[in-house]
Formats: sequence, C-alpha cells, structure tokens
Amino acid sequence: MSSLIQLALSFSLLSILAVGGGTAVLPEMQTLLAHQFGIDHTQFVHIYSIGQLAPGPNMLMVLVIGYQVAGLVGAGVVLLSFFLPSSFLCFYVGRLWNHFGENPWRRSIQNALEPISIGLMGSGVYAVGKASLVSGITAALALMSFYLILRTKINPVLVILGSGGFGAVLMAYLT
Repeated sequence: MSSLIQLALSFSLLSILAVGGGTAVLPEMQTLLAHQFGIDHTQFVHIYSIGQLAPGPNMLMVLVIGYQVAGLVGAGVVLLSFFLPSSFLCFYVGRLWNHFGENPWRRSIQNALEPISIGLMGSGVYAVGKASLVSGITAALALMSFYLILRTKINPVLVILGSGGFGAVLMAYLT
C-alpha cells in the first residue's frame, strides 16, 4: 500500500476519533506512527513540541508528520485526511444536536461524555510526558516550567522556549 494511501486512511481514522480535541488521540497517534511509519517517541515529541510552539491550532503538527513521511504531498494528504472528516462529523452532529433542543437525555449524554473527554486528554498528556521525561534534567525542567506557568504571569511560550534553551545548553555542557 502506498504511503499516501496509508497516511490518508490512518489520519482519517484519527480524525474521527479526535472529535472534540486532538489531544485525545495522541497516544493512539504515537503508536500508529511508530508501527506504520517508523516515527519513534523522540521524533513524535519533537513534532508535538513544534505544534505547541507554532501559532494556530496545535494539531497542525500533523502536517509535519505528513511532510516527514511523504514530502509536501504527504502534508497535503494529512491536512485533508485529519481535518475534513471530523469537521463534517461535527457540522452534521451539531445540527442534529441543536434540533433536539433541551431534551433531558441530551444533558445526560453531555454529562456522561465530560469525564470521558477529560480522561482522553489526560492520557494524551501522559503519553507525551512519558516520552519527554527521559532523565533527571528533563524532569527538573518540566517541574520548573510547571511551577512558573502556574505561579507567575510569564508567558508560557517564553517559559517553554527558555526551558528548551536551558536544557539544550545544559546537555551540550554535560556531553
């Protein structure tokens, strides 16, 4: 099977699973990329970091994955495959959802889906964190960044860039 077809099928499936947020499918995406396209955990974390730092939606990182697998055409295939199916699904389900108005079962379904969404997002954060924390230095930088983001008014992008720069200098010094 050609890599473009494989990219289209894989990211279309991830798109349907990612309705409500791409973070929910990060563990599945990471596993899929490792098995089908040879992108290891370290490469995935680097790509994810680019998505976090780049302006716009962080799931635009899938374009980098498509580009890495099959060049510009791969990036285009992944763009369409990842964003179109979930967009159509959200549009039509949203119309149907509004049609039902304030039925009591509608609120029950929403209440049931909230903890599932939180759990899926938590699993995505865990997957990225597990792959990122590879030494005491990375753990210390993560804790320091977490503290600074929660307790100060410093822009989180500056904290992330500063931690990355400090980590790079420290690793270069230690090796």
